[in-house]
Amino acid sequence: MKIFISGASGLLGGNCLKHFKEQGHEVVGTHLSYATAETVYFNTLDTAHPDNFDLLAFNPDVIVHCGALTHVDYCETNIEESYEKTVQSTINLVAWAKKCNAKLVYISTDYVFDGADGPYTEAAPLNPLSVYGKHKLEAEQLAVQQLPDTLVLRITNVYGDELRGKNFIARIIEQCTAGQHLTLKLPYDQFASPTNAWDIARAMLVLLEDGKSGIYHIGGSDYMNRVELAQRVLSYYPAATYDLIPTDTASLNQPAARPLLGGFVKLKFASEYPTFLFGTVDSYVAAKVKNQ
Repeated sequence: MKIFISGASGLLGGNCLKHFKEQGHEVVGTHLSYATAETVYFNTLDTAHPDNFDLLAFNPDVIVHCGALTHVDYCETNIEESYEKTVQSTINLVAWAKKCNAKLVYISTDYVFDGADGPYTEAAPLNPLSVYGKHKLEAEQLAVQQLPDTLVLRITNVYGDELRGKNFIARIIEQCTAGQHLTLKLPYDQFASPTNAWDIARAMLVLLEDGKSGIYHIGGSDYMNRVELAQRVLSYYPAATYDLIPTDTASLNQPAARPLLGGFVKLKFASEYPTFLFGTVDSYVAAKVKNQ
């Protein structure tokens, strides 16, 4: 397959780029503000930009939309920018997919739910609480309406290897490795399914190779709150010094509401791929410690 990845310098896009290439596919990954040696420039909000990679000439079979504004609290107070980078970028890539007759992969989130009754199956009622969640859902529904063959992957609490090491687990590992003292004030009432970006890339490719479409929930084998997640990582660094302060979400006074009982029941994916093995936080961190 010829695969075009928007946002390939980020966590998920970077893992997709690496995995798809290793599996022998012809892949082009793009960046916007953070350039890498493996990516080319493409601005999804300015499709006529003179520096844009020539997507039409590449003529991909698949367009994977990994680029998005994921800072949930920032989105809450920057609504127009959130719309542009989540909804408008999707509108533009849908148009490109139509021009290229390409399949679209849209990356969604458990923030399309209200967190009152998670973890969620694909059939659960939708009720986003935040600007971020509302825009992700709007873009998801728009993609499916415009391109019924769209593959939607809802993901949550993504961690893993990335150049900038921005994800929660990567930051803890980096600070522990550097011998820095950590101060972690974390909610004990936010639950989700931490998922390795590498596993998402693997699951995505399996679905693409089998020509799947529709909505799939992709979550790791763990289900835990943020305090438990931090403790799990810290347990591999016995020399680490830290202050871990459990709190409730309300006390954090965050601008955007969170779905407290989030995460997924991935029964649909598991029923179709019963032998597909997802990693765990333990397996990931253990491997990182072993290779340090």
